[in-house]
Amino acid sequence: MQTFVNLICPTKTQAWIKRGALLVDVREKTEVEKLAFDVPHIVNIPLTEFEERFSSLPKDREMVLVCHDSTRSLRAAAFLIHKGYDAEKVVNMKHGIIRWVQKGFPVSGDTTEIDDMPGGCCSTHGHEHKHNHGSCCGS
Repeated sequence: MQTFVNLICPTKTQAWIKRGALLVDVREKTEVEKLAFDVPHIVNIPLTEFEERFSSLPKDREMVLVCHDSTRSLRAAAFLIHKGYDAEKVVNMKHGIIRWVQKGFPVSGDTTEIDDMPGGCCSTHGHEHKHNHGSCCGS
């Protein structure tokens, strides 16, 4: 049985956080120590511990699952929905902390690895292409 997970971009994630959503970072502790999302309402449950610890997450609160590139957080979000969490309240952030950093959103730690990646949110063939109409990541 396949579980559908809603995806949102980092810009929309900012709006969810402002209204009180919990950011759930499923990266390993060593990854978070190097580079972390700098936002209120965040919890780190590494994917390797997720099955044992997911029940500590509230079922009545909006949550955005995040990781490095959105691969692991997508699996964690699908797992939560499969376990009875509301698919309208549990979403996955597209492109993970990579896109978050490229958009200039708040982090703490070393962004060197991400800053050195080619392209960005609105790139075209490795060259930055800025739009004048809100989020280039879609809604």
